[in-house]
Amino acid sequence: MAFPPEFLDQIRSRLSLTETVGRRVKLTRRGRENLGLCPFHSEKTPSFTVNDDKGFFHCFGCGAHGDIISFVMETEGLAFPEAVERLAGLAGLEMPEQERLDPEERRRQRDLYDLLEAAAAWFEMQLQGTEAADARAYLESRGLSPDTSKRFRLGYAGKARGALLASLKRQGFDETQAVKAGLVKPAEAGAPARDYFFQRIIFPIADARGRIVAFGGRAMGDSKAKYLNSPETPLFHKGRQLYNLHRVPRRSARHDLVVAEGYMDVIAMSQAGLEEAVAPLGTAITEEQLGLLWRLCDEPILCLDGDEAGRRAARRAIERALPHLRAGKSLRFALLPSGEDPDSLIRSQGIDALRALLEAAQPLVEILWRSETAGRRLDTPERQAALKHELFQAAGRIQDGDVKAAYLRAFSQRLQNRFAARPLGRGHGRGGTGHFSGNGGRFGKRAGLYGRSQKRPALALSAAGRGQPDLLERRRDQVFIAALVNHPQLVHRHAEELTVLPLRDPDLNALFRALVDALALQQDLDSEALKCHLSNQGFAGLLGDLLRSDVYVHGRFAKPDAPLEDADRGVREILGHFSRQRQAVDYSEAGRALAEETSQENLDRLEATKAAAREEENLLTDLEES
Repeated sequence: MAFPPEFLDQIRSRLSLTETVGRRVKLTRRGRENLGLCPFHSEKTPSFTVNDDKGFFHCFGCGAHGDIISFVMETEGLAFPEAVERLAGLAGLEMPEQERLDPEERRRQRDLYDLLEAAAAWFEMQLQGTEAADARAYLESRGLSPDTSKRFRLGYAGKARGALLASLKRQGFDETQAVKAGLVKPAEAGAPARDYFFQRIIFPIADARGRIVAFGGRAMGDSKAKYLNSPETPLFHKGRQLYNLHRVPRRSARHDLVVAEGYMDVIAMSQAGLEEAVAPLGTAITEEQLGLLWRLCDEPILCLDGDEAGRRAARRAIERALPHLRAGKSLRFALLPSGEDPDSLIRSQGIDALRALLEAAQPLVEILWRSETAGRRLDTPERQAALKHELFQAAGRIQDGDVKAAYLRAFSQRLQNRFAARPLGRGHGRGGTGHFSGNGGRFGKRAGLYGRSQKRPALALSAAGRGQPDLLERRRDQVFIAALVNHPQLVHRHAEELTVLPLRDPDLNALFRALVDALALQQDLDSEALKCHLSNQGFAGLLGDLLRSDVYVHGRFAKPDAPLEDADRGVREILGHFSRQRQAVDYSEAGRALAEETSQENLDRLEATKAAAREEENLLTDLEES
């Protein structure tokens, strides 16, 4: 909904941001600002600031930023219009008539809420009648107490197809309203209008403010649809709402929030004392529902059946969530034993069994890895490379740069651990992901320090170094890291290759990984800040060993005063070397496989490694000529 800018400015001017935030966050005055622990992520040192003069809050830890309206939206789980209405009441302001709703339309909307409330009361009354005996017995068999049924306002729709409409008409509502509210199917083909729900247990569905907007019904008789929800209406859009959202305690905003699959699961958890539970309305999680969940909890737990259907549901949720992941906002997954759901598990083993599963919930990255690797043959470089491609493709859908880089690192590490005994096939970028054995060697016609002759070598190792392969490799890696430390921009420029690149020396590799991780988390670190960060991480000695003249003499492009493009050229050359090392191993293994078994498959594999080498040579030629 659109509100006049002047009205929003009135809210901001009449209400104190500090007082509004202070109701949820303990603030301490610090100059012109107030400081406290961020309500949007866990922290021990305050980094959350509130500035009344500027009218915004900002967290230097997680990046959360906004004004008084967005703060109420995020902490109370409200949509924008609802947050504005809440604040307008506190400010003593009358809500303006919406541009898209004339006064008559707004009156009709209020009438729909009244009508749906009347319908909920009628359904509740029917559950107590003689016709609903089977429905009450069913609820009792599912372990629900009468108090729980009353608290969730459960109801019943009997066999008569016009009973609800007749009741609503007696209360002054007309048929057109009932149709618009999704309670009645309109008359057609000579047949009279009839109730939408019949012979079903009824579950009222409320919006975030607790107003009834729709109903769900579970069939008690023969029906093709076991569960049925109200159709879409002006008040109800099933992809934008969550069952039980209005009952979730606001104190749980940064605590566990459980997402179950159905009404009965949510009600059973609530009865057992787990109040922080919601459910989508018969569909896979939508983007809008993810937004609602993340307003209440940083990492909601999807509690899914442990069967194949549950695994498919997990994968659909992951596909929907990937583009929207951001720092601190993700999903976790609790997969129940096959054949169990939260409701049945609580009845058979108690709430403690469910809580134990929730505490062991797995992060999204783990479920995605399992999904891609489960039941998959990974016994050839080509199959391993295909796995790498699919994992990196999934990570590539993440729009947040920091989170994407973290996923690439996580997948790279898992791939290295899984295939430590054999290198992977060619993958994304020239960095590769296999373990590099040896110190290079010849590949094709070009030869030399990096397997090729160089017109103007970026590195110039001493004659003494040439006789010591381990020292030669260590010097090269020192120059490589020094260039990145002195020119942090290059880490962002070559992020995809660097996140999957291991160095053989464990100490230098640890320093290299810390460097890449630091710049993934804080992209604006300059060279001096990066050195300070790495020193604080325990790498001061290693930095001292490589940021000195006897290292720079082997690669002047690594010096802090070297032009950025010269440094970039040197870094790309070394990345090319790593790629050729991997290709040499691939070529050797392909040749050995062909010698052992002359087959078309092995011949194709050998030709593929040759094609990869030619592609690399073309890239190197372009680099030399640029």
